[in-house]
Amino acid sequence: MAKEYRVQKDSLGEVRIPSDRYYGAQTQRAVENFPISGWRLPRPFIRAQGLIKAAAAHANHACGDLDKKRADAVIQAAEEVIEGRWDEHFVVDVYQAGAGTSQNMNANEVIANRATELLGGKVGDTSQVHPNDHVNRGQSTNDTIHTAINISAAEELVHRLLPAGEALIDSLRQKQAAFGDIVKSGRTHLQDAVPLKVGQELSGYIGSLEHALSGVKESLDLLYQLSLGGNAVGTGINTPDGYAAEAVEEIARRTGLPFRQSEYRFAFMQNTGAALKASSALKVFAIHLDKLASDLRLLSSGPRTGLAEFRLPAVQPGSSIMPGKVNPVMAEMMNMITVQVIGNDAAISAAGQHAQLELNVMMPVIAHNLLHSIHILTQGMDALRERCIEGLEVDKDRCQELMEQSLALATALNPSIGYDRAAEVAKQAYREGKTVRQVILEEGILSREETDQVLDPDHLIPTEDDQAR
Repeated sequence: MAKEYRVQKDSLGEVRIPSDRYYGAQTQRAVENFPISGWRLPRPFIRAQGLIKAAAAHANHACGDLDKKRADAVIQAAEEVIEGRWDEHFVVDVYQAGAGTSQNMNANEVIANRATELLGGKVGDTSQVHPNDHVNRGQSTNDTIHTAINISAAEELVHRLLPAGEALIDSLRQKQAAFGDIVKSGRTHLQDAVPLKVGQELSGYIGSLEHALSGVKESLDLLYQLSLGGNAVGTGINTPDGYAAEAVEEIARRTGLPFRQSEYRFAFMQNTGAALKASSALKVFAIHLDKLASDLRLLSSGPRTGLAEFRLPAVQPGSSIMPGKVNPVMAEMMNMITVQVIGNDAAISAAGQHAQLELNVMMPVIAHNLLHSIHILTQGMDALRERCIEGLEVDKDRCQELMEQSLALATALNPSIGYDRAAEVAKQAYREGKTVRQVILEEGILSREETDQVLDPDHLIPTEDDQAR
């Protein structure tokens, strides 16, 4: 069956549009101009666009700039966009017109046509609800795309990433409680180091993740600052008095988050500072997640020829040729995610660097990469927690075995026989394939009672400051 089209006009002329689509001429031009990646800005961003258009219609009506009939229709259509009913009609590629003009018009056209339909009109007829004159009233791409980035990122951080991060940390705390008193060999430079407790080692991951997550939380303050009403360059041209405050207040009401007007409107319009800060915080968090995942792989390596102190749940076969092989796939997955997040931050940083005069034209790619980072980190942390951390076990016997073999135990001899003599003991133990304990006793360096005391875990691991917290 031949596809049906309708013809609409914009300032450049006539455009054929599939008759079953709510978008209009400018969106269709973008579809034809930018067949680049096949990627679209995601659901959280589209939701944010709907929130902005609903808030703008509310504010314009409250300020006497939009009649109630049109305002109500625009708000209802925007609410349907918020709910996700028309996502398939948001079709502009991520790599599109600078600043996101096509993305803004995609939202304007979908909402205008749907509002027209709600009023009993025909899709494509702009006489009742016009995408620019009514839906985009008091707005510009240059303030709405900025605002959509901040709203979508803030909502995703508050409702998804932060809870996922806290749940992961809590799961690590549970493992700390379960296995915290097991003594094991420490390692620095991937070589034997003095012993520590599993709880102390886990506290390193917990503390670094908590600190990094607090940095993500701190980035919310900038994301909560919006400049809706700045319009094209920040001056607020064509916006009625009170519009900006009313619109931002409506966004805060609808989201339940403390959005407020930016303290520095022109700085907001010219730059993407909130996205830069949030992305940087996510990169730092990703680096610490990468450390956790990499260490899990090392500590579970083996099971016969590696460290094998930790046991990770077996979730799938690990080899297409080696029977019975099981790999640390969940940790590997997290490593890949963190690499991508670091790369996304590099792209966001480069895009942020390209702000010129009153505008940064690279906002679509910033939005795409920021929301991508939040999404994959959230999904990855949930998967890592559920399929790896919650089932993690520590092999106490293996930890004890490796600790006894550690040459770094000679460090405990320093106060008794000095560094140089202790070094000779370590070298002899390594040369002869013996433990430090064996050399001490065989050479008569210390009595058995003295040796047991020096190599006692309570002596080897000072607990005065309780480092396992």
